[in-house]
Amino acid sequence: MLLWNPRSRATVLTVFGSVVLVVFVAPLAIVVFAGLAGSWNGALPSNLGLGHVSAALSGENLASLSVSLQSAIIAGGLALILGTWAALAAREAPAWLQRLTDAVFHLPIAVPSVTIGLGLLIAFNARPLLLGGTRWIVILAHTVLVLAFAFSAVSAALDRLDPAYRQVAESLGAGPVRVLFRITLPLLMPALGAAAGLAVALSMGELGATVMVYPATWKTLPVTIFGLTDRGQALQAAACTTVLLLVTLVALLVLGRIRGRAALR
Repeated sequence: MLLWNPRSRATVLTVFGSVVLVVFVAPLAIVVFAGLAGSWNGALPSNLGLGHVSAALSGENLASLSVSLQSAIIAGGLALILGTWAALAAREAPAWLQRLTDAVFHLPIAVPSVTIGLGLLIAFNARPLLLGGTRWIVILAHTVLVLAFAFSAVSAALDRLDPAYRQVAESLGAGPVRVLFRITLPLLMPALGAAAGLAVALSMGELGATVMVYPATWKTLPVTIFGLTDRGQALQAAACTTVLLLVTLVALLVLGRIRGRAALR
């Protein structure tokens, strides 16, 4: 819709800003203040300090944060590799196979995540693929759930990629492998960086499938936060959530810098 006068533009911006403030900023701010609060019995938090944050960075909470980081990095890497391979392979396939591949890779996000968790728990709870009770079933669940986003990001980038680069390289005698590693993948680096960042961020906050499959020795931070809230420790859960937000933001910033350098090249 076109806005022809300053008053209408100001109205739209005000409404948009209000929605963002209420839906996104306010809940995050409340979580941060709750994590810093010693108590919250009135309209505002009281006894602000870093006591709960210190507890979030020690003991079982710190171990859970480490588990979340390891799971996100491994799952994100696997999803990026598999998603990139599938997107590249689908480009050379017939149209019907492209549509089938797209549907299969997007199926995990079309169903509740607990369905994925339960399915993996049943499928990999017996030999020869006995993953139940190990860290790998958690990592597999995260990989399956974020794979669709990696596949979509790379597929979209391939759609925007000018085929002339590949055609010129092939006309100069470059083989398929050389074209892939010297032309296609370098041009896809910004999209690969974005896909990696999205995969890591989604994995860091995943709960639905994880709570179905995690063993006691591999508990992610979202599972720990869920357990704290279930026990009525809302302020400690808020502190752990604040730490999770900050660590995820730092990871995204690091991946963003890598993506920016790749784009400059």
